[in-house]
Amino acid sequence: MKATAIAPSNIAFIKYWGRKDEELRLPENGSIAMNLSNLQTITTVEFIPELKNDEMAIDGKKETGVGLKRVIRHLNRIRSLTKIKSMAKAVSENNFPRATGLSSSASGFAALTLAASKAAGLDLNEKELSILARQGSGSACRSIPSGFVEWLDGNTNSTSCAISIFPEDYWQILDVVVIVSYEKKEILTSEGQKLAKSSIFFPLRQRLIKNKIKECKRLIKNKDFRRFGELIEAEALELHAVMLTSEPSLIYWLPFTIKLINQVKSWRKEGIEVYFTLNTGQNLHLIVEEKDKDIIVKKLKKFKEIIKVIVNKPSIGARLTNKHLF
Repeated sequence: MKATAIAPSNIAFIKYWGRKDEELRLPENGSIAMNLSNLQTITTVEFIPELKNDEMAIDGKKETGVGLKRVIRHLNRIRSLTKIKSMAKAVSENNFPRATGLSSSASGFAALTLAASKAAGLDLNEKELSILARQGSGSACRSIPSGFVEWLDGNTNSTSCAISIFPEDYWQILDVVVIVSYEKKEILTSEGQKLAKSSIFFPLRQRLIKNKIKECKRLIKNKDFRRFGELIEAEALELHAVMLTSEPSLIYWLPFTIKLINQVKSWRKEGIEVYFTLNTGQNLHLIVEEKDKDIIVKKLKKFKEIIKVIVNKPSIGARLTNKHLF
């Protein structure tokens, strides 16, 4: 059987950093995120008896090395839930650059989880899919449900999953992704996570994170954009403070990343409500309300350093499609 799934990437407003269980990818803390309408991965999977090994192609290139091993481990998890022994062929396409801080592993493993489980004859519910996706890539669990989601950290495999806290049409804020470089990270997020506890700021972060999550949910519920923006901006800077002070330090920003952060602050002084957040990469996410979208996009187009701008609405989560890639 062949199955194809589409899954969105997501932007975390309250981030997860550090894992208390590497094998299960249980996070040190929960997180809040929004799924994104125009950052997507589509993946087709088929289990084929004649195949001697699992095969994976991403964006037209055959996956090898560590990347392929992660995919095989994930396929093995799915095979272990069935009687299937066959190897799988998987083909995946992204409409945005991988390994540049835009959470391509989230959309990638969410799409792989749904497509492979369906191809294997499984009919998993949303919670089961989220738990399974998390084991492939932590943030992938957030790409399974729709809209605004909370990843419950949990202490066991069965209690750590993502749930939808507000549907995609609850609050029409936008995430304007600003791509300043396609350069791939030297240290992938998955490896950087292992350094979290080496930062002197990590214990303080852990003491405050639950209240921050509670406050973020309250601000989304009340649609309090200014306070919400201030909170997520401070959270992004806090995350990078932890990474900057880990051993070894993790520096993901480029000079233009910093220039754009300062520019966002200048735009606010002009009366434009726009806030930034960013993950483990150089590319920025600008959070704006619908009314300010056009003026922000117009201002961004003036910078020759910017490669691409992608405007995202809150999105539905992972879903099946009949448009197979092979």
